[in-house]
Amino acid sequence: MSSRADKRPNPEELLRRVQATERRERRGRLKVFLGYASRVGKSFRMFDEGRRRKERGQDVVVGAVQGKVTPDIQEILSCFEVIPPVVERHAGKNYEVMDMAALFRRHPLVCLIDGLAYDNPPGSRNPERWQDVEELLDRGISVITAVNVQHIREKQDEVERITCKRAANSVPEAFLAEADEIEVVDAPPEALIGRSGDGMPDSRRLAELRELALLLAADVVDHQLQEYLDSHGIAARWGAQERILVCLTPRSSAEDMLRSGYRNALRFHGALLVAYVQQARLRPEDQARLESHLSIARELGAEVHCLNAGDFVDSILEFAHQQRITQVFLGHSGRESRLGMSRNPVDRLIEAAEDFDIRLFPHREGE
Repeated sequence: MSSRADKRPNPEELLRRVQATERRERRGRLKVFLGYASRVGKSFRMFDEGRRRKERGQDVVVGAVQGKVTPDIQEILSCFEVIPPVVERHAGKNYEVMDMAALFRRHPLVCLIDGLAYDNPPGSRNPERWQDVEELLDRGISVITAVNVQHIREKQDEVERITCKRAANSVPEAFLAEADEIEVVDAPPEALIGRSGDGMPDSRRLAELRELALLLAADVVDHQLQEYLDSHGIAARWGAQERILVCLTPRSSAEDMLRSGYRNALRFHGALLVAYVQQARLRPEDQARLESHLSIARELGAEVHCLNAGDFVDSILEFAHQQRITQVFLGHSGRESRLGMSRNPVDRLIEAAEDFDIRLFPHREGE
């Protein structure tokens, strides 16, 4: 196995960490209020957060207001300096876009931007508003913004499955993952049903959207944690969600492990990964058995990974650390222990496992 010295960062890794730290220090901070449906109150929460910061003495301005505002938001807006939008005409229509030049000149500490999922008209400085936000952040201006889960690009298929509708504008999930803070604006689905809403989904669908938003926020927290660990050179791999790794061999009781892993991943809203280490000169019957195991894994929607041939324990440990695994499922016959053989692969893996739990599954008779 690799020695502790082998795990020290090389010069390129150290440079990457320094550059990442410098970029974070220069860059403004991003906070996102994430809603799971219209009228959940995300815009009010965003402007109210800005009001409280202004009362604490921070320099806060409004960079964008989305459409018509409710009386309670209008009341909060009256206490802010609002940077008027620029009106651009395209194809016979007027579009309001953020005045980026004015915001750069003004350079506030914090800028409030409603309607993150907004497409700028052709010919604008940036095609989409989230790209405007990126520019503000890169210039050291912190941004507080709001968006609904229906506008997150990678979640739109799932939202469409739930609501039978698809939002026209979108924001990439990768942008959300860069947030320093994300807050789900939570409200019981039942509370939204009574609010006038054309096409408001029923409570069951609202509950599904709410769960989707909560899981998305957990993914962002997981990304933030990993960024912190990487920037501080911390080798431990913790995560906000369960990440279950099923290790397959031709002899493992694959179906038992895979079904159990699938149930646990589903229960804890985690991820199911499957890995096998390539072996030289597998017998045809063993190869066929392994292919059958992998077929089951794919049917269950697991991420399947083939690891290069090498020491089984080293390969699994390295992969588990890279993927921030929280649980490892492993088949074991117990034969080595009964024969008094120490330091078998399972024992070695248990001894070396610091950042994840190991669950053993006995091989079935005849396997």
